[in-house]
Amino acid sequence: MLPVGLQLYGIRDALENNPQDFGKVMKKVKAMGFDGVELAGLYGLAPETVRQALDEAGLTPFSAHVPLADLMADIEAVIKDYSIIGCKYIAVPYLPEEYRPNTPGYPKAIAEMDRIGGKLKENGIQLVYHNHDFEFVRLANGTYGLDDIYQQISAGHLMAEPDTCWIKVAGEEPGPYILKYANRCPIVHLKDFILEGKPKNLYKLIGLDEEEKEEDTGKFEFRPVGSGQQNWRPILDAALKVNAEWVVVEQDEHYDLTCMEAARLSREFLKTLGW
Repeated sequence: MLPVGLQLYGIRDALENNPQDFGKVMKKVKAMGFDGVELAGLYGLAPETVRQALDEAGLTPFSAHVPLADLMADIEAVIKDYSIIGCKYIAVPYLPEEYRPNTPGYPKAIAEMDRIGGKLKENGIQLVYHNHDFEFVRLANGTYGLDDIYQQISAGHLMAEPDTCWIKVAGEEPGPYILKYANRCPIVHLKDFILEGKPKNLYKLIGLDEEEKEEDTGKFEFRPVGSGQQNWRPILDAALKVNAEWVVVEQDEHYDLTCMEAARLSREFLKTLGW
């Protein structure tokens, strides 16, 4: 089995307004049975403080989500901060709308991720890309945008961090899609959900404050791992087969649960599968 990490974006409610509690929260994360964390911002804390808190909790800071704009603006600062923390991976969390496949800005996004990936590589850090479902648009040649990203940028400069929720929402099966990227897939995001009908405004659920353009005609909600519509055994088997290093629990929103309770439920379910 692989070590299980927690994406800290999922527990931001416990951190954003109380950064002084970072160390206490990390000890609770460890007590749930998580082995490491993937960061999503530093909450105004110095990287040395973050590193110390994670060391004291016994958690490995294996990765961090850093917005593409921040990577483009000051890659040296990103390298400095996350080298102090000890991150082996930096993930582009998503492409802003103006840089997505089939937009005029897409070639720039490819060029910048290639450049950033090379610079990170020189400093012992690997760039990975975390998908949503909007990359599953067909390009003129019939290729999915997500596959085109990995075709245009070498594995040395960009590896995959497949998000199993968004792969499924896009109409593909997560397990087989993960298998397409054997030895290029060091981190797999475990995310469960329920989807009914045809909801139109999914991205208001991931922190993108988009105005509602159409009336919802369905329902979409994130769920703790094991509480939604995903079939987890094939996904976990695929993670093993592609030589992934980490699986990572992520739940963007929690509804009637606290963020910490949702994280606990996800971890408890994985334990029932032997993880």
